[in-house]
Parts: sequence; structure tokens; C-alpha cells
Amino acid sequence: MNRLQIESLLKDVSEGRTGVGDALERLKDLPFEDLGFAKVDHHRALRTGMPEVIFSAGKTTAQVAAIFERMAKARGNVLATRASREAFEAVAAVEPAAIYHEAARAITLAQAPVTPGKGTVAVVCAGTSDLPVAEEAAVTARLMGNAVEVIADVGVAGIHRLLAQKESLQTARVLIVCAGMEGALPTVVAGLVNAPVIAVPTSIGYGASFGGVAALLGMLNTCAPNVSVVNIDNGFGAACIASLINHL
Repeated sequence: MNRLQIESLLKDVSEGRTGVGDALERLKDLPFEDLGFAKVDHHRALRTGMPEVIFSAGKTTAQVAAIFERMAKARGNVLATRASREAFEAVAAVEPAAIYHEAARAITLAQAPVTPGKGTVAVVCAGTSDLPVAEEAAVTARLMGNAVEVIADVGVAGIHRLLAQKESLQTARVLIVCAGMEGALPTVVAGLVNAPVIAVPTSIGYGASFGGVAALLGMLNTCAPNVSVVNIDNGFGAACIASLINHL
């Protein structure tokens, strides 16, 4: 659909010949912007409710900055995950309002209103070593319009630390629980709450943890029926699911 066609469609909407729902249906697959090395999907939020996100790992700093700049000019909120300090410096040169979240390894630009979530997303992590994944989840969830509470260093090796947070856990509408080692924390948390628990295995642990595989398998084998599991270290993906649930 070219510009004239879009203008004609908008005119039809304004004059009542086409409904808003029909117009959105016709526009939902458009547009994307071809940068040569990347095709930036500006309408992903229209289709899925969540904007496209820049996964920075494997991209050059120039590529991250170029994609970030084009997304910023589309006037939406922008998130780049797994971003280095060097990538942020490149982004800041073209978009000074961008913010770097060191612990989360994320770059954000909040410039558009979002629909607020209906409750609190609790982001829980077993140990301080799991914080980068938990912070990635927290930054993502906040940018998507959710109130977020981070509850850190409450692993099962000191269960009294978790039980001291019982009120916060039980008032959350959805919980993201990050843990490495044997990955037991999500099951314990799930036994205390009547809300969805999204388990995030982390790659933290000694040799037999196999880079998070042990935690992943432990979480997949949970006996708690309110637990679902995302991939190893995928705080971003957990936050997307949590945000969708919290906006229902």
C-alpha cells in the first residue's frame, strides 16, 4: 500500500465509509523499513501489542545505533537488549534521550504513552548473580506499562528470606522467577501464590549445572501447576508474557 492509498483509506475512515477496525486490519502488516542489513518492523505493536525490540548481541554498535535511531523517529518506545556500554555510546550519539540500564544490559527510550497493566509484576531472583536476567525482565516490563517490584536474593538456600516477602508475592498479579543452580525457586514461589509464575532458568551455577540446563530441566519438571518456563536467561521473553497477562 503506497502513501496515496493510505491517505485514501484515512479519508474513508474520517468520512465514515470505512470503519476503524477495517482500517487497522488493512494496515496491520505495514510498514517495515529496509535498512539493507535490517528490516525494521514499525507496525509490530499494531499486530501483537508489543513493539519490535533490538537484540544487540551479534550486531555491530553502528547497526544497533542505526536501528535504534529509525525506531525512535517512528515515535514509539524503543528497547535494545543485551547491549554493551559501547553500543549505548553509539546510540546516545544519535538519540541523546536514550537511557542505559547497566545491570540489565539494556537501552531504553520512553517517548510514547502505553496502556498501564492492571496489577503488579513481581520479578523475583534467587541470588545476586541472577540479577542481570531479573533486571532485563524488570526494565522490559516497566517499558511495557507495568508496575514492577524486584525481590532479589531470596533463594531456597535461605528460605526465611523468601517467606519474609510473602505479602509482596501474594499481591502480585503475575510473577517472574529467575534462578540458576538447581532451579527450585519457581516451584517454591508457586506454592505460595494463586497467580501465574513464569520461570526463568539462568546460566548461573557450577559445572554440573551445564550453563542453565539443569535449572531448565528442573523447572520443566515442576510439580506446581501454575508454572510456565521460558528459555535460559530469557528475562525479556518472560517480561513480554507477564505484560500480556497483566494487561488482560
